Order: sequence, then C-alpha cells, then structure tokens
Amino acid sequence: MSTAPSSDAAAAGTVPGRAGAKAPTHGARITAITSGKGGVGKTFVSANIAAALARLGERVLVLDADLGLANLDVVLNLYPKLTLHDVFTGQSKLEDAVLPAPGGFSVLLAGSGMIEYSRLTPMVRDQIDDVIQRVRPRFDRVLLDTGAGISDVVLYTISLADEVLIVATPEPTSLTDAYATIKVLASTQTLRPIKLLVNQVQRPGEGRAIRNQLQLVVDRYVNAMLDKPLSIELLGEVPHDPAVREAVLKRELLVEATPGAPAARAIAAAAAKQLGD
Repeated sequence: MSTAPSSDAAAAGTVPGRAGAKAPTHGARITAITSGKGGVGKTFVSANIAAALARLGERVLVLDADLGLANLDVVLNLYPKLTLHDVFTGQSKLEDAVLPAPGGFSVLLAGSGMIEYSRLTPMVRDQIDDVIQRVRPRFDRVLLDTGAGISDVVLYTISLADEVLIVATPEPTSLTDAYATIKVLASTQTLRPIKLLVNQVQRPGEGRAIRNQLQLVVDRYVNAMLDKPLSIELLGEVPHDPAVREAVLKRELLVEATPGAPAARAIAAAAAKQLGD
C-alpha cells in the first residue's frame, strides 16, 4: 500500500493521509461516517446511531465535520449559539461549544457556509486535529459526520479516525461513488476497518448483496495493490420506511420518535453490532 503524502503535499491540495496528524491519545473510538455521494442519509444515520449507542450506555459525541454544508443542527432541530467556527476563531472555549442533543448524546456543530474551511490549509488541518484529540478523552465514542465526496478536508478528517463507516444506497451512482471512496482510502491512507451501511433497501438481503458486489470489485482492482487485502464489513441495512421521511420533516430522531419502525430497529441493530466490534 502506498504511504500517505507529506503535510506539505496535503496543504497543496493533494490527497491527504495521516501525515501531520498527532499521535492519538487514549479515549474514544473514533468512527468517520462518510459517503461518496450526497443525499444518501449520512447525517440522519449518524444522529440516529449516536442515539442508539447512547441508549446502550455509551458516552457519544457527534462532531459535524461537514464544514461547508453542515446540517446536523437541522436534523436535530437545534439552534446553536456556538459552533466549531467560534472554537476555531478563538471566540469560544471548546467545552462551551459541545452541546447536549436529543437522544442523550453530545454534538459539536459546524456553522454552515464556512467557506474558509473548504480547503485543507495547514491552519485548518491543525484545527481539526486539535479539536478531535481534545474531545477524544471525554467520550467513549466520537462519530465524525464528514462531508460527502473525497475533498482534501474530508479525506484528512477520515484519516484521524480508527475506522470508517460508508453509507450508501442501492442506486448505481451511490455504489460507484462508494467504491471510489474505498479505492482512494485504500491507496492513500493507513489501512483500517471499513464498514458499510446500506440505506433505503427495498428487500431483505439487498445490503448483503451490495456488500458482496462491492467486495468483488475491491478484490479485483484494489486488493491487488495492497499488502493486506481489504475486507468490507456489512454493519447493516436500513429498509425504505415512510417513518424516516416523517421523522426528517419533523426534525426528530427516528429511534426516539418511532422506535418500533423497521428502519429504527435496523439502526438499533447496527448500533448494537458496532458496540460489539
């Protein structure tokens, strides 16, 4: 597997790996929740898995790492006075910007439209790293709700995680972009567990079939260049469920508002599996 580019290369806009990141401190397990394609329900999944993990006794923080188009506050119906922007600019202490969220977990929200953070400058890289390492000792699990795609900011944020959870749907465009994300991560960053959650499936077993399909492509085009083969773990599949749209429109957590809904049960099962890993 190729090594990560240097911090100078990252600052120049090339694909970043773990170069420049500080040695992790003990504390929370960090999961980067990402997707190749936008609109697959990534933030909805992040928030609801956090609530399900909190129900299981975990101290959970969701960090909104989509610095340009943050919408975790919308999903949770929160109106924060303090955000990551305030922390980055020194206008707020980090502990004051960590807020309680519905569902029993904590959030660190990003202000939408933070254009100055859309490019991975040395300053942005250091600020993201510093915040993650400072919150890590305070929680059992930190979920990084990244932006969609494979921008340098997204990839650097992912590089700070212990594991990656890719959210995809059965749509061909989503699967193509999920594969592209896996390929970039495998070829540019330290190998670590990559998990898959398939959202909006139409029938039981569709998530497993999609995981197998992705694995076949990874085996053929990615694993040949790796010292150790990459195996994608299926964390779960979430069925298409009208209760999801209702919860989104009401800005409610599905696992709190309708815990018996099929999608809510599937997310709870994925959280339980995540806790056991």
